[in-house]
Formats: sequence, C-alpha cells, structure tokens
Amino acid sequence: MARDAVDLLIIDNVSKQFSGHTVLKNVSAKLTTGSSLGLIGKSAAGKSVLINMLRGNVEYKPDKGKVIYRVNHCTKCGNVDLPYKGEPCTRCNSKTETKDVDYWSLPERDQLRDEIKGRIAIMMQRTFALFGDKSVIENISEALPPGIEERARTKRIVELLEFVKMTHRTTHIARDLSGGEKQRIVLARQLAKDPLFFLADEPTGTLDPRTAAMVHDSLHELVNSKGICMVFASHWPEAIDKMADDAIWLDAGNVIMHDEPKKVTSKFMEEYSFEKRSSSDLGEPIIIVTNAKKYFFSVIRGVVKAVDDVTFDIKEREVFALAGTSGAGKTTTSRMIAGMSPCTGGSVKIKIGDDLVDMSEQGADGKGRATPYIGFLHQEYTLYPFDTILQNLTTCIGMKMPAELAKVKAIQTLLSVGFSSESVEKILYSYPDKLSVGECQRIAFAQVLIQEPKIIMLDEPTGTMDPITKVTIAESVHRARDEFGGTFVIVSHDTDFIMNCCDRGALMKNGKVVLIGTPAEIVKELTEEERSER
Repeated sequence: MARDAVDLLIIDNVSKQFSGHTVLKNVSAKLTTGSSLGLIGKSAAGKSVLINMLRGNVEYKPDKGKVIYRVNHCTKCGNVDLPYKGEPCTRCNSKTETKDVDYWSLPERDQLRDEIKGRIAIMMQRTFALFGDKSVIENISEALPPGIEERARTKRIVELLEFVKMTHRTTHIARDLSGGEKQRIVLARQLAKDPLFFLADEPTGTLDPRTAAMVHDSLHELVNSKGICMVFASHWPEAIDKMADDAIWLDAGNVIMHDEPKKVTSKFMEEYSFEKRSSSDLGEPIIIVTNAKKYFFSVIRGVVKAVDDVTFDIKEREVFALAGTSGAGKTTTSRMIAGMSPCTGGSVKIKIGDDLVDMSEQGADGKGRATPYIGFLHQEYTLYPFDTILQNLTTCIGMKMPAELAKVKAIQTLLSVGFSSESVEKILYSYPDKLSVGECQRIAFAQVLIQEPKIIMLDEPTGTMDPITKVTIAESVHRARDEFGGTFVIVSHDTDFIMNCCDRGALMKNGKVVLIGTPAEIVKELTEEERSER
C-alpha cells in the first residue's frame, strides 16, 4: 500500500555571497517524499552553489535562511530514516522520533549532522573519480557499506549495474571506460549509499541522448519507488521535464521563475537560438584516417576492439564531428588523430606543409612534427587551481610574450568564448575554484584557442553547458575557423550542437564508422538508432 507523501526537505529563503558578490538570493522550495526539484539556468546561475549548500559543504553555509531535513531519528543507534511517524528504525528496529533538523544550526562535529550527511548522495559536474586500476565491479563494491554478506553484496552490485545500464562492462578496468561510462559508474557508487537525499549537478551531462533518457527514467523510478527526494541541475529541458515535479530557473543567483517544469523550461528556451555559419571555403584533406584500428588486450576480456578499421578524411578549415553513443570509440579515434594513442593497425596521417606525417611514428621526425600544431580540449580537463585565470591562459601553458601583450591576447580569447567585456577583468584575476564548472570549461577551451593551433580537438565540449552557452561555443568555433583557418574535430553526442556547428561528420558504433555524411544525415540515423534500442 502506497504511503502518503510527507515533507522531507525544506529550503527556506537561503542566500549566499562570496567576496561580497551575491551568488544565491532568497531561494525557497519544499520537497516531499518521492519528489524531485529541477534547477535550470545559464552558467554561474547559482545551481551548483545551492546543491553544495544542501550537501553541507562548509564553505557553502548560507548567509541567510535555513536548510531543514525532516527525518526519523532512532533514539538508540542514531540512524536516520524517512519521516513516517511511528515507524521503527530500519537499522535496529528501535523507536524513532520525527525531527525537523536545521542542518546549519548544528555543530560541525554533531552525530545527527553526520548521520544526515551520510545519507546524502551527490554527483558533481564532470566528476569521474574512480579507482582507475580497478574493475567496474570492484569500484562499486568499494562503495557499499561494510558488513554486507557476500551473496547480498553481489546481488546489490548487479542491481546497481543494471540500474545504470552497465552490465556489459562489469570486468572492464575503470580507466578504459569512456567519459559517459565513467559517469554512470560514479552514479552507481553514489546510489550504493542507499541515500535519503540525492543531489546531482548535471547527472547526465556527458551521456548520449539514448543513455541519458534511460538514466532519467531510472532516476525518476528510483525517487518514486524509494520515497526519497532529489534536487538536480540540468541544462537539458528534457531532463527537467522528465524527472522534476517542480522547477526553478536561476540567473546570477536570482529566482527568475518557480513553477511547473514544462512552464519553466519553455520560458527558459525562449532565449535559445542557433544560427549556423557554414564554410564553403574548405581546403584539401589535412587529416587522413585509413583502415585505422585500436585494439586493447586483456587477460580477462581478450581482445577489445575500441576502434575497428575506420576510414575517413577531414578537410582543412572543416568542422568535423565524431558522433555516436557512449563507448562507440569516438574519444579513442580522436586520441589516435592527436598522436596520443598509436594505431594498432592502419594509419592516421596529418598534413604538415607538403608532407603527410604518420601519427603512429615516434620522435621529432614522426608525430613530433605535428603535435605542436594540435590543440586538445579533454573531456576530463583540468585548470591549475592555485593560479589565476590570466596565469592559466599565459604562463601556465608556456606562453612567452610581454606581459601586457599576453593580457590583451587573454582578454580577446575570453571574449571569443562568451565572457562579457564587463566580466573579463574580474575573471582574469579569479581562481578556478571561485568560478562555476561551466565557466571553467569555457576557460579550458580558451586555453586551447589562445595557442592558435591548426587542428583543434574538442572532446564533448558542451557536455555540461546550458543551451545559450552552447550558442557561444559554436560561434567561437566558427570565429576561430574564420580568423586563423583552424580545423576542428568535435567529439560529441550533442545532436543540436552537431547540427548547428559542424560541416560534416562520422557516426560511430561499436568501434566502427557506420555513416559519413552531413550533420542532418548523421542526426537522423542516430535518432533512428536510439528509437530502435529503447
């Protein structure tokens, strides 16, 4: 018999400032058991700030307002449960007392505070924190509470793998997974906590649409079946519409709209528009991939064909997409082009001057001739945390020019990736941890562009970006192509971005190229594939 919903989380008029700058202002919401709150907004809107505040991270303590968790508290063992009055403790079967816990009023080393925090699961943007040398099954086993007997432990691991659709990767080593696959294992590890409160910052931002839709369905079912609550941020209106019962649109810390999900996302998307600028002035092929293979060998799994006999070329000044679902071989192919991972068979060649350089050949006469002309924005990018953004864009990457000229170039590059002229001066002297994940991602893109490479590789460049910022990044790609003739290889499952930014592309599946064509042809085929596999 279904139980009536009761209040579980109350966000009461919270505000937060950093260095005198308001990042969250008068935000309120109430979540009952089995409900979800969706947060949408542009980069630096305040979404991640609210999620960190709910998690209880000390530096995000609200300047004003309260975060109240309503729980059943066991009088004997201290365990916390869902706040159904009169129900015994699920850990020791003793009596419980329903309490409204003002989280931030409790001392830092308080047992009740620790118990609540232990039942809060959180997924942050672009976090792939796994034990790289351990298998998928070992990574999930590490996250389960101690003391579970072996059969129950195995059953729970299987349930979690099924939930995140990763049963086909059980014995794979974590470091060999794609970014989207890593994100799903991180999700499984968080759910292993058996949380009462689930917080997620772009939980499906690096997943392809098909896999994201499956995870959205699973999370929605989990929240409803377990009676927990979820607060999540997403730039995908589809995710907000699918999973949220209530939605808030944030902008620069202010609540722009708080209403039903479809009403909020529809209003938010009114600002979204893409105007494609294609180029008819393409040159001869600059990247030539011929029967390229990349096989990995494992005692447990045998031969893994990450890339299996692919052939295509990319023209100078072309914006070329490597499209496909998570684990299709896109990133491995891009790494082969960049010379980071030599071919097992076949060849990848890049034109430098009049010569074709084989990217599998080592040394200064081999790929060393081409790599100085290649820029790569990794899906798991990093910035130097103890250096300012100006330093990250200049001295940290070895730029050698007078300081004033370097600053001018940094400003121009930041403007090109969508920062306003009013914000640039402040951004230059900020540190990465004071900026949003979306802002840091644009700065990582600027780090690549500022070096003016001939070939720019972008691995999931829009994974955690809102639609408006995607427009800016597309414009930056086209501007860079127009201004210095750059050739772009974009690894992505973002169909909107592919459609509106790329000239041509290759659709990959299971390590093979199944189609080379226009963005419209690729997206049509990808969409049909998704429908057939759902």
